[in-house]
Amino acid sequence: MHPLDIIALGVFAVAWLLYEPLITAFGKRRGGVLNTDMTVIRSAWMTQMTGREVRLMDGQLLGHALNSASFFASSNLLLIAASAGALFGGDSTFRSVSALEVVRTSSRLLFEMQLALVLIALARGLLDFIWSIRQLNYCLAAMGATPDPLPEADRPTYGAVLARLLNPALGAFNSGVRGYYFALAAAAWLFGPWSFMAATLGAIGLLLWRQRSSPAAVAIHDFRNLLEASAASAAVRGPAPPSPPS
Repeated sequence: MHPLDIIALGVFAVAWLLYEPLITAFGKRRGGVLNTDMTVIRSAWMTQMTGREVRLMDGQLLGHALNSASFFASSNLLLIAASAGALFGGDSTFRSVSALEVVRTSSRLLFEMQLALVLIALARGLLDFIWSIRQLNYCLAAMGATPDPLPEADRPTYGAVLARLLNPALGAFNSGVRGYYFALAAAAWLFGPWSFMAATLGAIGLLLWRQRSSPAAVAIHDFRNLLEASAASAAVRGPAPPSPPS
């Protein structure tokens, strides 16, 4: 393997392994990160859910998330099968791909490593989707078991526990989707180490932009601020007085 390929692979490994811990730490310290803001919004959602008499809408929203995770898991499995078929295709696949002008692969070993990296990125994403599906099922069961009616004093406690189920579930879903970005960056290795590094840095840049500066991230952060301001105002006002007996 050429030294430049090793450097490009190292850049990819560092970016892939450190992106999520760094973005999580950055969000906790400075705020304004989409994933961190969404954890606050989901916690508020679960707390509001415990106070609703009819929770059909909440179940439908979680069911939609479950269907989305299942769809992505199925699509991911198809991509894994295609990548594995190319990886184990033998000399014929290597000769066919090497004949392309845009492909930069010096040996069959390097070609197999390039495809294997794509396969690993996709497999990691599949495991994240599977874990997301399982946790969403746990969350649905917990929502169904939440007492109704629930005393107002107990709602924040129940909402916090439910959020501890929902946030990791949708966090795993986000990790699975992120796997597509890194799988595409890994596929760029077929076009040479420079393309590989450029695609890796481009994927990181796009992810960071979507987390911090995209219109969706700005709107979500503003909505989080509204929720926190509303919660602070409610805490200052205190609990509502009981209704007079009829």
